[in-house]
Amino acid sequence: MVEQTLNGCQLGVMLFLMAAGLTLVFGIMDFINLAHGTFYMIGAFVGATSFVHSGSFAVGLVAAVAGAALAAVVLERTALKRLYSDSHLNQVLATYALILTFNEAVKVIWGPQPIFAPTPAFLSGSVTLVPGLDYPIYRLAVLILGSVLALALWFLIGRTRFGMQVRAGATHRETVQALGVNIGAVNAGVFALGAGLAGFAGFMAGPILAVQVGMGEQILIMTFVVVVIGGLGSVRGAFFGALLVGLADTWSRAMLPGLLRLLMPPSSADAIAAGVASLAVYLLMAIVLAVRPQGLFPRHG
Repeated sequence: MVEQTLNGCQLGVMLFLMAAGLTLVFGIMDFINLAHGTFYMIGAFVGATSFVHSGSFAVGLVAAVAGAALAAVVLERTALKRLYSDSHLNQVLATYALILTFNEAVKVIWGPQPIFAPTPAFLSGSVTLVPGLDYPIYRLAVLILGSVLALALWFLIGRTRFGMQVRAGATHRETVQALGVNIGAVNAGVFALGAGLAGFAGFMAGPILAVQVGMGEQILIMTFVVVVIGGLGSVRGAFFGALLVGLADTWSRAMLPGLLRLLMPPSSADAIAAGVASLAVYLLMAIVLAVRPQGLFPRHG
């Protein structure tokens, strides 16, 4: 139970790094960016390639964050800013087209085969948390680093001048512009920040999951669930929503088969458990929205 709880928290932290950028972009710009998962994929590929060729985990990490952030700024300045005044339907269609474009571009550059990023030597192995429980050091490092980034993001948004501009721009855009704030620069900064976090998550997921084309779409669906549960535009909501989704997904996949085997044959139990586990996060979302339609923490709550 302890091990699966840690796994759930680790997944939740990764989801938060994705959801934070997505909810910030929606909160300040009212913009639906389906291509956000692309930055996760770019960070994974650029970081894994840099790590393998340089032999340095730190170089790979910096390259992943910088590559994803740079791609976001270029994309925002050249294409996405033209969509800010369009309808949400046009934003969805355009950013979905970008997903397909970037997937094909990644195939051209890296090929269609997955890349398996190695675990750095200093983070390999396991550590004994309690007697009888050995937990992988790398997963523990992901959990700790992700938590530190979540705290840093909370401080940035809630306690700095840039964060004040982001929060003000989300609710009083015209007033902020009238006071002389370059809202375009704020938009670019938010995009770069969100993409950098997504790139970090993609790089850290490399040694756990295969780095492959389309990996951004796989996590993007759960990321949207996190944003809806937490409340659109709320970083605090994204954090707690991500933890809930991570725990719900991990607990259901790990424990449902054993519970159902007490009631039915193993083959039937495994088949039913797999189906129910895949629905667990959506059932959680339905329950939360039934109680709080605006999410756990409404915009910047």
